[in-house]
Amino acid sequence: MKRFNLRTQTAWKRNMGRKVTAMTALVGWLLTSPLAAIAQEIMPLYPAAVPNSKASDVQESGAESGVLKGITKPTLQYFKPAPDKASGAAVVIIPGGGYGVVVYQGEGISTAKALAEQGVAAFVLKYRLPSDAIMPDKKIGPLQDAQQAFKLVRENADKWGVDKNKVGIMGFSAGGHLASTAATHFEKSYIDNPENTSLRPDFQILIYPVISMQDSLTHGGSHDNLLGKNPSLNDIELFSNELQVRANTPPTYLTHAADDKLVDVDNSIVYFEKLRHLKVPVEMHIYPKGDHGFIFRHPGWMDPLFAWMKQNNWLKK
Repeated sequence: MKRFNLRTQTAWKRNMGRKVTAMTALVGWLLTSPLAAIAQEIMPLYPAAVPNSKASDVQESGAESGVLKGITKPTLQYFKPAPDKASGAAVVIIPGGGYGVVVYQGEGISTAKALAEQGVAAFVLKYRLPSDAIMPDKKIGPLQDAQQAFKLVRENADKWGVDKNKVGIMGFSAGGHLASTAATHFEKSYIDNPENTSLRPDFQILIYPVISMQDSLTHGGSHDNLLGKNPSLNDIELFSNELQVRANTPPTYLTHAADDKLVDVDNSIVYFEKLRHLKVPVEMHIYPKGDHGFIFRHPGWMDPLFAWMKQNNWLKK
């Protein structure tokens, strides 16, 4: 898919509108569902100062709709599974939104509740969106927050009843780009890590992800928001995660719709091929129809995901 033009901008706005509408209905169901998990804790992501930040008058907004922007104080929200269902697995969830907003409720909280119901400790990341107004280097801000979230879960595994060797990362759309960035850039720490805690996820789950920053594949809004309109070739290649796959990249689950008009399915296909050729365990589910954000229209989309997690012993069989 080519870079943003007026048509793709219009499509992005239309799809975001559908996401918000579907999300509102889903939130209503979740609030009345007897199976709805309850958040145990919302914690600041950083114990002290937020790295790579600068003073600004930016204010967070969007709490009413569950679609957030202007985040300057990142957090992690914990959803605990019932003790009789707990598998020891944990997942850090990164909602999408084109690096322009965070679809926190619909892709974050609703997914966390579904995971907790299956025995997975779920942690929803409210991360900083790349912005020159709030950070000196906007390219690495989201990655810092993803690494910090992962470090926090792994270092507190005993406290939260988590197996530190069963901690994965999950991302949607641009959140899928951030999750795949964390899963391919873990050998370099962009945060303070005095204990040298491993930042390598044990597995990655990517839902209609943006993978590449190359013009032939990328989602233009995500590209421009993260890297700017005229990034260097080095930055394009560094954040094109299909180019960063190595033999030690974590096992991967991919799902996408073939008719996705916002983030081309070739993002997932190219990533799958890179992983396969390096013999990284990878499973991919491509639906013929569903467009972008299909999770709001296909409630059974997680069934094959849970089957994959059971096959790999991250969930109880």
